[in-house]
Amino acid sequence: MDQQAKRTGKALKHFLICLAFLGLLILLENLQSFIPRSSIPKVLLPTSQLFTVLKKGAVYSLIAVSLNLLNGFTGLFSLGQAGFMLLGAYTYAIFTVPAAKKDAVYYLFGGSAIKFSFQDLFGVVFGTSGAGGAVSMILGVLVAIILAGLVAAFFAYLIGVVVLRFKSDYLAIATLGFAEIIRAIFQWQTLGPVTNGANMIKSFPTFSSFNIANASGAVVLRLSTVIPFIVAIACIIFIVLLIDSSYGRAFKAIREDEVAAEAMGINLARHKMLSFCISSFFAGVGGALFAMYAANTQAKVFTSTMTYEILLIVVIGGIGSISGSVIATFLYVASSEWWLRFLDSKVAFASATSAGRIAFIAVFLIAVVAGALLLVRKENRKQDTKVSKNVAVTAVALLLIGWISFFTASGTTELPLLRNGFRMVVFSIIIMIVVLFFRNGMFGDKELPYYIGKLKKRKATKREERKA
Repeated sequence: MDQQAKRTGKALKHFLICLAFLGLLILLENLQSFIPRSSIPKVLLPTSQLFTVLKKGAVYSLIAVSLNLLNGFTGLFSLGQAGFMLLGAYTYAIFTVPAAKKDAVYYLFGGSAIKFSFQDLFGVVFGTSGAGGAVSMILGVLVAIILAGLVAAFFAYLIGVVVLRFKSDYLAIATLGFAEIIRAIFQWQTLGPVTNGANMIKSFPTFSSFNIANASGAVVLRLSTVIPFIVAIACIIFIVLLIDSSYGRAFKAIREDEVAAEAMGINLARHKMLSFCISSFFAGVGGALFAMYAANTQAKVFTSTMTYEILLIVVIGGIGSISGSVIATFLYVASSEWWLRFLDSKVAFASATSAGRIAFIAVFLIAVVAGALLLVRKENRKQDTKVSKNVAVTAVALLLIGWISFFTASGTTELPLLRNGFRMVVFSIIIMIVVLFFRNGMFGDKELPYYIGKLKKRKATKREERKA
């Protein structure tokens, strides 16, 4: 009973945290409803980059967790995630473009072969305007998202019969080939009446469609940021429950040793197929959410680069860590889409003694020294400390300090090297440093609560030592 009560209390606690977080998102996105727009910081305006990062982060976190289920918890190395996302995105788009707009979207092919949308079907029952119209849209979108996942899972089952016989690199190559083939097929002009060929599909419900407007059309409650989080959180909770179940333990057993797992009575083919299909289902759902985020769907977007991006997030967060994948996703998206954007344009300060220039120099020095000390400290904690790494970090830190010293002494007001594309150079260097010093990712195969508990124990130990 005590164990059951603890689990119930823990689940309730997590549920309340999720509710509070979703409430905070709604509040932040609707600040201008309570505070004059002129008094709100630009970063908190609904059109700011913050909310773009949050939406994309929510979508990518679900896709990263779905890939981690397969790669991290089952030990199957797949590179077909972009293909399953494409299937999900197109399924969602094809079945949610309103019938009245299909001719305009598919104008190059004389209209669409699919003459209906799910909203239209539900509109027959609930109506197409007012509250009934909102219910029709919500149900239509929900059914389309689920169907997107099912279509991706169905194709995963079809190719899984063949590709799951392969192992390691061969499986990765086979799934990567599938993703490229499916992308080429969806751009085939012959399928234009269904997929719109190489052209994009648009005019379907997006996250902004969930914003509540008054009779005059003005938005009174914005929900465009909270919607992807609701779907992503619900899906991730399901994946977590699956991992904690007997099926999840079977997946981990297969990952550790297939021979031993089979000897224990685990049906390898069945469990591999189950993991592959479930992972693909949520990748399809993620593809549908990505279509809603981008407000259009086009096959050329779902390249192998997108799969590598998701795989990189999983590796950075930690293979086998759900919370690691989620946190790494938001850090990755924020860094690539927002925080480093200033590196793509030239920056010139007003004068050599301006507050902005002095602040930049101070922040740069602190970041370099603090980063070098943290990396060296982390390396020294290892049993097999490599002096070469510490020497390399120290050399780079001294080089950067030398450059900022020269910049300070020269009185130059324009930052060198900053130009279009430099952001990705810096971003690549940061990723290399993270992978070099965090070989198992930021979280390894552990979850966030483990590290929080470890930190609490360390603080408690220090308190006891002080008392003693």
